[in-house]
Amino acid sequence: MGSNNCQENQHTKVLLVTLAAQGHLNPILRLGNSLASKGLHVTLANTHSALKNWSTDAKSVGNIHLEFFSDGLPIDYDRKADIDRYMDTLKKFGPVNLLALIRSHQSKFACIIFTAFLPWVADVAAEVGVPSAMLWIQPCTLYQIYHRYYNKLDEFPSESSPDTNVKLPGLPCFRAEELPSFVLPTNNSHMLGGILDEVFHNMHKVKWVLGNTFMELEKDVITCMNNDGHVFWPVGPIVPATVFDKKDDIVFDLFKSDGKNDCLEWLNTQKPSSVVYISFGTLLFLSEKEIESIALGLKNTKQPFLWVIRPKENQQVPKLDILDEIKDQGLIVNWSPQTEVLSHPSVGCFLSHCGWNSLLESIAAGVPVIACPRWTDQPTNAKMVTDVWGVGVKMMNDSEAGFISGGEVERCVQEVMNGPRSDELKRNAIELKTAARQAVSDDGSSDKNIQMFVDEVSSSYSLSE
Repeated sequence: MGSNNCQENQHTKVLLVTLAAQGHLNPILRLGNSLASKGLHVTLANTHSALKNWSTDAKSVGNIHLEFFSDGLPIDYDRKADIDRYMDTLKKFGPVNLLALIRSHQSKFACIIFTAFLPWVADVAAEVGVPSAMLWIQPCTLYQIYHRYYNKLDEFPSESSPDTNVKLPGLPCFRAEELPSFVLPTNNSHMLGGILDEVFHNMHKVKWVLGNTFMELEKDVITCMNNDGHVFWPVGPIVPATVFDKKDDIVFDLFKSDGKNDCLEWLNTQKPSSVVYISFGTLLFLSEKEIESIALGLKNTKQPFLWVIRPKENQQVPKLDILDEIKDQGLIVNWSPQTEVLSHPSVGCFLSHCGWNSLLESIAAGVPVIACPRWTDQPTNAKMVTDVWGVGVKMMNDSEAGFISGGEVERCVQEVMNGPRSDELKRNAIELKTAARQAVSDDGSSDKNIQMFVDEVSSSYSLSE
């Protein structure tokens, strides 16, 4: 099928299924928008709990039709308070209710695309005779590590050998502390680890893996995966359209701004590449001691800063003397329009936890990174930032405090902004920004992969009719 035959694809229906979580919904919504732009008819199926954050009469978002099914819990149940129960209930009731939704359609779906924490969707797809694809929302590096760990293809750290180094095909050598937390003997998140175990023991049920990455970023590991018999197609970076100076973006936002204009207006008053932007994502909360350390380090650098401090629910940002001391040096907010901030010419570096969505946005915007990882994929992403891509530095924890010191914050900010390697870090970041834009442009590597996926899905659907 030719790459421009959108009209031929318009009757080809695909179904997207994901968790009602911001970090899962936004990538799959944006992928769906890309598929719709190439002529597919796209529907997103999500649980009823997502309705709390969408208009109750919402029928579509962008070019994507919306439908909902029950996860087995009351709509007002606090799913975040007991994530283990939520995932267990969703696994029990989700397949039955999703199956009923699919069978309520008069015409057949050509493909069902799901994100990794819902591995049972592949079984639902098989039951209705539809091929499935998984959208992998972390780097291919993590996919390779989990694939080889859960299938016991290599030796990993264990209780008897906790400091084992790991060298996998297409990847550098990782020390134990640079691996994702789920593969370490100290992992205490057995529920999430169990889901990943299920995912990687059932990949034979999935026809395609679409990765939120791009070939130019992870060429070695992607090539190794595909040469090893996998079908891993990078289709990213799947990031907000504003990073690429476009306005037609789809976004699911759980967090509302009390000062979007304040952020951007304040940035307009700062010198080019002078501002340190600090954000630890939507799931991590800083302790008072951690806030004090970062504030002290910022004070000593004298660099202007934009700092997102998200208080826990029903709490306020702590009243600390050090925050008063630096209030004229920068701006503290509880939310920011991150992609617009990262794309602003005043921003010189990003102090980040290195969650994949945030890191991809920084790469696409060409902003060097100060990595402060905590758990899951973040330590591995930080390793790639420093040792493979060369776009940032990593903060080292104070062995006594268990977190970074003010001196470490100061050291890293100075190194990225003004140190001997600052020009190299900025140059590497700009090169990746250019590569990211080329990947998603017409006939770029990721655009070609999306078109190849569309063509395969449409062709197989035509043959099955």
